[in-house]
Amino acid sequence: MTTIAWQRRRRSWATTWALFRRNRRGMVGLVILIVFAVLALLAPLLVTPAEIDPALAPGRPLQSPGEAPPLGTDLFGRAVLDMLIVGSRVSLTVGVLATLGAVVIGATMGLFAGYYTGRPLGTILTALTDWFLVIPWLVLAIVLAAILGPNLLNVIVVIAVTSWALTARLVRAQTLVVREQPFVERARALGAGDAAIITRQVLPSVAPVIVAQGVLTVAVAILSETTLALLGLGDPNSLSWGRMIQEAFNAGAMSNGYWWWILPPGICVILVTMAFTLVGYALEEILDPRLRKSEAQ
Repeated sequence: MTTIAWQRRRRSWATTWALFRRNRRGMVGLVILIVFAVLALLAPLLVTPAEIDPALAPGRPLQSPGEAPPLGTDLFGRAVLDMLIVGSRVSLTVGVLATLGAVVIGATMGLFAGYYTGRPLGTILTALTDWFLVIPWLVLAIVLAAILGPNLLNVIVVIAVTSWALTARLVRAQTLVVREQPFVERARALGAGDAAIITRQVLPSVAPVIVAQGVLTVAVAILSETTLALLGLGDPNSLSWGRMIQEAFNAGAMSNGYWWWILPPGICVILVTMAFTLVGYALEEILDPRLRKSEAQ
């Protein structure tokens, strides 16, 4: 990439950040995400493995928040606050890695389906995307999780495989527009091959759509991990917010009045999901000129 192109790209990102800072919803979501990201990064320093080990937990079982631990303890005497901190690391890791996988699959499928539309490859990829869009994702996720087994890597793979189709549909639609632009025709006339056109001309033009949809997909991935954990298909050796909810639910936390065990992880899932959604919609408004114009009116 030439120096001029790099300068244009830097100005573009600077403009995007300036617009984002003026978006209140986006900034609220970003602040929430920063708080949880810091907790996830500092989790190994704030909580020791012994403190969340059911056999070694130092607290008394089922202490309410009014007693020593700020958020009480669970059935094994583990502090709920410590579990939330460790769970943030696992849940965010699963959400981000699963989203990366879903975005790579979806962007690749969408680019090729849009660029080769009308050809056999484009037709096959479009049909495959449509099939993944209409099939109930939960059924597919349960089947895949049961086949692959309950560990963290498999959970990430399952979520990625069941979450890419919407990204592919959006990228395909944008690619159909970009492939007809004059600069693409000029590159083709100069002898550029399909690979060069897709990577150097089309991909940078659809990148804003990929970024915005990727941020929104993280929220879906975290909710998916929580759902799989509630169904007993999560990693039994990793403490996530979903597993906390599952353990509390299996122990009858709500029916027995142990609300402090089940509500905090649920609230954390809601907050992080809401934060990613707010940031995603803010980026969508900024990166899509039509939405930005509508918002201004």
